[in-house]
Amino acid sequence: MTSTVPNAVEHTDGQQPPITMFGPDFPYAYDDYLAHPAGIGQIPATEHGTEVAVIGGGLSGVIAAYELMKMGLKPVVYEADQLGGRLRTVGFEGCDEKLNCELGAMRFPPSSTALQHYIDLVGLTTRPFPNPLAEATPSTVVDLKGESHYAVTVDDLPQVYRDVAEAWNKCLEEGADFSDMNRAMRERDVPRIREIWAKLVEKLDNQTFYGFLCDSEAFKSFRHREIFGQVGFGTGGWDTDFPNSILEILRVVYTEADDHHRGIVGGSQQLPLRLWEREPAKIVHWPYGTSLASLHPNGEPRPAVTRLHRTAGNQITVTDANGDIRTYQAAIFTAQSWMLLSKITCDDSLFPIDHWTAIERTHYMESSKLFVPVDRPFWLDKDEVTGRDVMSMTLTDRMTRGTYLLDDGPDKPAVICLSYTWCDDSLKWLPLSANERMEVMLKSLGEIYPKVDIRKHIIGNPVTVSWENEPYFMGAFKANLPGHYRYQRRLFTHFMQDRLPADKRGIFLAGDDISWTAGWAEGAVQTALNAVWGVMHHFGGETDATNPGPGDVYDEIAPVELPED
Repeated sequence: MTSTVPNAVEHTDGQQPPITMFGPDFPYAYDDYLAHPAGIGQIPATEHGTEVAVIGGGLSGVIAAYELMKMGLKPVVYEADQLGGRLRTVGFEGCDEKLNCELGAMRFPPSSTALQHYIDLVGLTTRPFPNPLAEATPSTVVDLKGESHYAVTVDDLPQVYRDVAEAWNKCLEEGADFSDMNRAMRERDVPRIREIWAKLVEKLDNQTFYGFLCDSEAFKSFRHREIFGQVGFGTGGWDTDFPNSILEILRVVYTEADDHHRGIVGGSQQLPLRLWEREPAKIVHWPYGTSLASLHPNGEPRPAVTRLHRTAGNQITVTDANGDIRTYQAAIFTAQSWMLLSKITCDDSLFPIDHWTAIERTHYMESSKLFVPVDRPFWLDKDEVTGRDVMSMTLTDRMTRGTYLLDDGPDKPAVICLSYTWCDDSLKWLPLSANERMEVMLKSLGEIYPKVDIRKHIIGNPVTVSWENEPYFMGAFKANLPGHYRYQRRLFTHFMQDRLPADKRGIFLAGDDISWTAGWAEGAVQTALNAVWGVMHHFGGETDATNPGPGDVYDEIAPVELPED
């Protein structure tokens, strides 16, 4: 719940500097880098027009390709499925085309400032997302152990929920220096951020989220830990994250990644699709009117990559699903890391062995959603007896876990996300068809809202996804387990290739699972920009002295390095 996150430290002038998702592992201001009039870098004219393979047409791949194109390189994008990756917006068969749902990313925090740069660039708009107890949410029902509580604000919930919120505040303050880190991040005080975080990484790398709670006197009550796991903060319950590293959770809290969410009007997949078609006004080498679409035959990316290997001169040779073989001086790999272990035949020589180990140890979270279209937002009708909304955004320990109500006006067709689950909760749905899932969900919700006939409002077939069952993803997003910090550091810092042997350079990792903030589109953006800097440097390019890139300042802000022995 939003209200359980501690308040920001008050400044004497009463103003709070905005948070940005730029740390704490690598506190680099990507938003400033993108906004600078000097641009993000240039390459020698002798390299203009050189092809660079970009493997994966999700947000990270499209942004990397877009920025490489602006520098004068020729990105060649490979995509196995469809542009957008986990920015996937789909409609409902037989319904108005404006009615859609987000199978992947659907809510974005304001702290995603580099992402916002591209949202603004392509002219998209956002609106508040109806998370539990958010201002944009008319009402929320928390249903645990068969008992339901209706709330407009957290103050409407029983005292035990407020006790749990206070316990979380104390836990963060006492165990993770929340106020100090909050102040440092708002002020972009890099030395202080690094000082605080270095101690926490060393102290907490081996700790689970659940263990962190158990170590706090504030959470000595099992009942409080149970309620916190089922109701949580921001987007709701977090018990599926309990086995993960507490460092993953602290990154979310420090950067306010789980707060004040907004959705993209018309669907998030518009962002990569518009970037694909966009003709930048400032572009090197290519004529005005060039776009990623125009650089690809028929405006489409090349098909799936089936093989990657090194050839003479440390070049990267790519074989695609059509059997076409092309060789490049540089490549960026933005797809899910596990693709390198399963779907794509790879040479061991592509990466150093410790990077292969990190790829193999990557831990992915499962995630499932199911949506149904309805005739109107009937949940805003009032119960004649109580005067309350007849149905609300719902958090429960039943199979549905989280139910979201999405509308575009009182008299227009609307959408219900009947269920959004992760990990074990997601795996419970895996063998069921969309209709079978819907039946189970309607039964669960019927027990919470016995007077509401949801079925009579449904106007189309359900749409579902289980990301662990998607062949080109095999999971929703990375989430480090305890002890995985060293692996994540190897993957994130891979773009700094001067530190690698010459025969291990030229292919750059990117994508949200390479970032420190996996599961958030901002991480996809940041790692794309790191990889673009890496390619630029690989070709002998440089940034403007007034706008140093992430690699230029790396030694000053490099992630904490833990000993290996």
